[in-house]
Amino acid sequence: MSRPIRATVDPAAFAHNLALARRHAGAARILAVLKANAYGHGLDRLLPVARAADGIAVLEMEAAVRLRDNGYQGPVVLLEGCFGAAEQGEALRLGVTPVVHVAEQLEALLHARGGRPGEVWLKLNSGMNRLGFRLPAFQEAQQRLESAGWSGKITRMTHFANADDSHGVAEQLAVVQAAGAGPWSLANSAALLRYPASRAEWVRPGIMLYGATPFADQSALALGLRPVMALTSQVIAVQTLAAGESVGYGWTFTAREATRVGIVACGYADGYPRLAPTGTPVAVDGVRTRTLGRVSMDMLYVDLTNVPGAGVGSPVELWGPTVPVDAVAAPAGTVGYELLCALAPRVPVLVRTGEAAPAS
Repeated sequence: MSRPIRATVDPAAFAHNLALARRHAGAARILAVLKANAYGHGLDRLLPVARAADGIAVLEMEAAVRLRDNGYQGPVVLLEGCFGAAEQGEALRLGVTPVVHVAEQLEALLHARGGRPGEVWLKLNSGMNRLGFRLPAFQEAQQRLESAGWSGKITRMTHFANADDSHGVAEQLAVVQAAGAGPWSLANSAALLRYPASRAEWVRPGIMLYGATPFADQSALALGLRPVMALTSQVIAVQTLAAGESVGYGWTFTAREATRVGIVACGYADGYPRLAPTGTPVAVDGVRTRTLGRVSMDMLYVDLTNVPGAGVGSPVELWGPTVPVDAVAAPAGTVGYELLCALAPRVPVLVRTGEAAPAS
């Protein structure tokens, strides 16, 4: 019998979330963001349902090659663009669209394409100050591309820094408006859900497709999203602490009264956050309870006080339909994105249908 921890990926939930994104998008086309191996879910596992989007965004050329090798012929956008002249040629061969966000990429593109312009996305730094050209340089880059034959083949894009909080997008939208007419791609998940004015011609939903919320003040359930990944395991031992006894490294939890503690086969080497404190939600036998003490490499500890029938072999949901991944991330001082992307390679992954998922 193998160690009981499992991650289960539900493609139907992804399809549901994509349909919800389309309802919010209106007439805009959808670029489904499948970077970071589809946020830890597996690019190959979700490609069959992601084909319903109008295009797919990934980060690196290797992921674009995987998409083409798997028969995907729709638009593919490289969100950080090409790294070097050789990748520019590979992008042309594959029909992949690079993002150009820095002068060096612009020069490489103009030289590598050899008079054969393809689609390109040009990135404006509208205030996030991460990637992209500031406004004057953006307009100059656009003029150079158009003069070199890219007229009608340019999609402009920017990325919002504060679409998920009270600061909003108005300040950055003003920079976009000063940059001129589209087509544009503006909205990430947060902007798509809250700011209809940011739809433009393309939207780029990411985290919402995986059933987690982009907002600290609104749950995925309230947004109508379904979790695509569930991380589950089992209780593998039970200890009964007397009042004054502690559990785990550092004795960070000490019982005030007799307490049954379930030992669960899941730890930070599986991708569970080590910084999750006592009180982080978890479900045992379908009942929500809490973690106790410090998460160790291969195990963590749960309170069985309100689950009296639980024992060795009882199912445990670390995150999933009963315990949203965001509810686990928040006490640990992080976001659901990180936990999903951090799923460890040693955790077996199944698809909801029960079939083993392809290797990734």
